[in-house]
Amino acid sequence: GQSSNENWWSWKGKEEFGWKEGMPHQKNGRDKLFEMGENNTPVEHRVFGEGFYLRPNFIQFYNCKNILIEGVTLKDSPMWFINPVLCQNVSVLNVKIEGLGPNNDGCNPESSKDVLIQDCYFNNGDDCIAIKSGRNNDGRRINIPSENIVVKNCVMRNGHGGVVLGSEISGGVKNIFVEDCQMDSPNLDRAIRIKTNSVRGGVLENIFVRNLTIGEVSEAVLKINFYYEEGDAGKFTPSVNNIVLENITSKKSPFAIWIKAYDHSKVKNLIIRNSRFENVGNDNLLENVENLSFEDVTINNKVIN
Repeated sequence: GQSSNENWWSWKGKEEFGWKEGMPHQKNGRDKLFEMGENNTPVEHRVFGEGFYLRPNFIQFYNCKNILIEGVTLKDSPMWFINPVLCQNVSVLNVKIEGLGPNNDGCNPESSKDVLIQDCYFNNGDDCIAIKSGRNNDGRRINIPSENIVVKNCVMRNGHGGVVLGSEISGGVKNIFVEDCQMDSPNLDRAIRIKTNSVRGGVLENIFVRNLTIGEVSEAVLKINFYYEEGDAGKFTPSVNNIVLENITSKKSPFAIWIKAYDHSKVKNLIIRNSRFENVGNDNLLENVENLSFEDVTINNKVIN
């Protein structure tokens, strides 16, 4: 991707990526783009030229079918690496993705269905895999969920999350399967993460995770946060239901489970089964969870009921 602190990344506007006062900054273009989305500006009129600094994704398929990305190495994207949008039957196989720049997500299926991500390696500056379905008004306007997505036998090192849902999730997500993955780095924040709020909204349901081998994460093995960015400031209440985690082993984390939902919209039907969490620094944080079940689970060698 040839991106670096000298090229593309500084547009993020953060000193850690090379930006200094007076240099180009993405803020004006980003704010204008979000405003156009909320105002239903036709997409063909959302044109940005000189004076705007919006970083492109590395690979983006749009409204395509039968996609295969196999056996390639991708490095240092300007922003996200792989972003299939409104696609069907997508296979990402044996791909190595390395980039520690801003918003360097690895693979982000968006409003796409029947997706397989298998035998891949991720070392990222943002989420390794982030499943999305449009942001705010645009996501609700298109209203197509991401569904039937399988993540299998992948390795995650650095990143904000191993497998993530959100935050651009306004069209919803369903039927997600994650299995046989290895996640380990002091710079990997969470293994499984859901991030949303009442500005995004969306229905997220049927998420199944099994056979994860986790070395170290810097925050939590499972984090679900309804207060991401804007928090409870909108009228589109998110819904998160039907999550199963089983056969999880984790060697070190500040939290095993960290959940903050709303009083008026709880996380419902969460099962943790046959799992071992070691060297956990804090008790589980569980705010507004309904129908939570621990089955054969230990944290620091203590059985959790």
